[in-house]
Amino acid sequence: MTLPAPPQYSLDLTVEVEKNVNGIEMGVLENGIPYLTQTGLAALAGVARSIIFDLSQEWEQQFQDPIGTKTRSDFIRNYLFSAGYKESKLYIEISNSGIKYNAYPDIVCMAILEYYAFEARNKSALALENYRKFSTFGLQKFIYQSLGYTPGDKWKYYHERVSLLNDAPPPGYFIVFNETTGLIVDLINANLTVNHKTIPDISVGRAWGDYWRKCNLAATYGERVGFSHNYPPSFPQSASNPQPANAYPDAALGEFRRWFKGNYLMTKFPKYILSKANILPGGKGEALQIAGIYEQKLIK
Repeated sequence: MTLPAPPQYSLDLTVEVEKNVNGIEMGVLENGIPYLTQTGLAALAGVARSIIFDLSQEWEQQFQDPIGTKTRSDFIRNYLFSAGYKESKLYIEISNSGIKYNAYPDIVCMAILEYYAFEARNKSALALENYRKFSTFGLQKFIYQSLGYTPGDKWKYYHERVSLLNDAPPPGYFIVFNETTGLIVDLINANLTVNHKTIPDISVGRAWGDYWRKCNLAATYGERVGFSHNYPPSFPQSASNPQPANAYPDAALGEFRRWFKGNYLMTKFPKYILSKANILPGGKGEALQIAGIYEQKLIK
């Protein structure tokens, strides 16, 4: 069976924290994914860095080939595919302080560690020692504790936006942000980091604005009006506050809700959530799962 090669993580992801801990280069990305650098993974597995490089090349070259049982590529692909990892690279390309390099997620590290602990012709005693340690303790927990990293409050950015009272719409009008809070809450509960890079109401607002103009809804419900929207100080967008936005007549609220459920969520939301796959811990698979949950909600 030939598997399609999915889109890759982008350089959009930023590094939350990174250090060299006892000779092991490790870090955590902004979405909470712990990783080892190529050098760090090689040190942990007790192999040369060139071997990790070769493994990465093999993965890309053989990604769509049938999986056998004889080679290291077969073992690692079977391990990771079974765990739901189906990215076409073993690493995430990131940039830190202007330097681009590769970050190997913890799930990839454990697959390679297990191979060199138990399956390789020339097994690594160090890989076996580290595998035993992390199979019970957990590599994610180890990286988090080594870096002193504590996952942040996933609701922080949402609460900051909600608390801006000056974003209340003019009397007799509604704003898209207030009408999409249910969607935003669902996305946060699904582990999507809703911050300055992920603002669902912008996607909804642009699509609704296009629909409003295309259908000339002002002729039916009255003209929309402008108002000033402000981002919290923690958002880079706040540097250009206030932001121009639109408020729509309350008379059009029923039309918006019908459009939102029957049009946006069905046709535009899947594309939006897939565009954010790079900041979901589960990548494209998790994005598809979120889209599927909404599809089932709408069918019911």
